[in-house]
Amino acid sequence: MTDDMNHHARMLIVEDDPEMGMGLQDFFELKGYAVERATEGEQALQKMTLLPAYDVVLLDVMLPNKNGFEILREARKAGVESPVVMLTVKGQEEDKLQGFGLGADDYVTKPFSAEELAARVKAVLKRSKAPAEAPMEVYRFGDVEVNFSNHTAHLGDEEIQFTALEFDILRYFIQHRGRTVSRKQLLRDVWGISGDITTRTIDRHVASLRKKIEPDPTVPQFIETVYGIGYKFVG
Repeated sequence: MTDDMNHHARMLIVEDDPEMGMGLQDFFELKGYAVERATEGEQALQKMTLLPAYDVVLLDVMLPNKNGFEILREARKAGVESPVVMLTVKGQEEDKLQGFGLGADDYVTKPFSAEELAARVKAVLKRSKAPAEAPMEVYRFGDVEVNFSNHTAHLGDEEIQFTALEFDILRYFIQHRGRTVSRKQLLRDVWGISGDITTRTIDRHVASLRKKIEPDPTVPQFIETVYGIGYKFVG
């Protein structure tokens, strides 16, 4: 039986054991998930970084060529935000800490019951969707006030003239405030582009955005550069 949260939620199962992988796929498809599978690391990474993003990923730790920890590390570095539930026979505390430290959302040790795993997945989905359900009407930082309802912004008493793309970039930064946002993540989630292409366009738009919101664009207070990765909004 399906429920509204599960229905059509996109799941990627990364598991090299054919019997386990097929069994999990059948089980979650019966619960209403749209399931895809990967059996090794490079294939999993490729799938995880393509659009549209998966709603949840079940990631086995013990995989050929590239283990689950390596996949998770590279995926998070590439800006993948899909919730990840690690599946492993390793139950040691240090392994769990490593998984959570790399950005795992939950950690399930084999053997596990399918229903327990389903409950964990449902809880992770609920947590991941909660922030997006909370409308953000007005956000203030420094002397800037951004109104997301009518797409306007003011610096003190003066209206800031943003392009539509600049507004979308600023909204994305604010939604992810305090977290490093990679250029690849911006390309995927704001531009809707995945793959390896030049990122100079992003830097130009960010520079233009800084000129409009920063007291001194040459020494930014709100949109920090994280060298080699991207940006972080700290307003």
